[in-house]
Amino acid sequence: MSPHYRATQAGRIIAVIADVMAFILGLWILMYLLDANRANDFVQFIHDTARWLAGWSHDLFTFDEAWARVVAGYGLAAVVYLLVGHAIANRIYRH
Repeated sequence: MSPHYRATQAGRIIAVIADVMAFILGLWILMYLLDANRANDFVQFIHDTARWLAGWSHDLFTFDEAWARVVAGYGLAAVVYLLVGHAIANRIYRH
């Protein structure tokens, strides 16, 4: 395997991981806004995972409405993961 191939693969893996993290956060935002059944195991799994991923940005904003806090806190985490993950992947692609 050439070093360029390994760098390309590593960049793709990092980009996919960032995409999956952002997808989970976005899915939780959608489930929250649609008032998904929190007793459902899948909904609980997505909520727990999203809360862990957004631990640093959860309740960062103090809007009066709960939905605004969820969208801002989890949405910020999703955007940061996408930007940072793809920036790292692009940097790896170039080298």
